[in-house]
Amino acid sequence: MPSRTKKFRGLRTHGRGKKAGRGAGIIGGHGNAGLGKHERLHMLKFDPDHFGRRGFKRPQCVVSANRIINIKEMLEQLERYVELGFAKKEGSGFAVDLTGAGIDKLLGKGDINIAVIVTVSQISAQARDKIVASGGSVAE
Repeated sequence: MPSRTKKFRGLRTHGRGKKAGRGAGIIGGHGNAGLGKHERLHMLKFDPDHFGRRGFKRPQCVVSANRIINIKEMLEQLERYVELGFAKKEGSGFAVDLTGAGIDKLLGKGDINIAVIVTVSQISAQARDKIVASGGSVAE
């Protein structure tokens, strides 16, 4: 029995019609092709949020992300702050300028056993209590 192509030799489309023999012509395209035209009902039923924007993004002038540090991390970085000039030794303790180091807020995780004078714009209540209990102070 002859093969189908042999049977249709000399015919341009081999019995497939004009577009069926080209790529994805008979199925209307690949992927998301046609969602705005011939596949519109499919899009409206199964993916109604496909086109257009959704949600709201707050302006960057309103959003402010604080750079925070914990007491534990501050004590670990103390020598580095001294080298960079953001801290200096005063008696048995240190004076630390976290605002100059680019830190916005000091949080209270960790223990402190040395007297530290901290300059920072914001501080949590727990961090303030720990620093004062260790003999230090906070300047905002």
